[in-house]
Amino acid sequence: MGMVDKLRNRIRMGTGRAKAKLGRASGDPYLETKGRGQQAGGAARQVGEQAKDAGRNAREAFKK
Repeated sequence: MGMVDKLRNRIRMGTGRAKAKLGRASGDPYLETKGRGQQAGGAARQVGEQAKDAGRNAREAFKK
């Protein structure tokens, strides 16, 4: 499930980036802010996934 979550986070970041650019181009500060928030949320979740992977790798290293 980790790969699916990572892909979902990447999509969320890309969607947020697109909304922010669209909001900036159209002069809609609400859309730009919403896009930036969505982008930051995806990035934060991505960091969480990376932390889980690091913990999993550390656990596997000590098993051997």
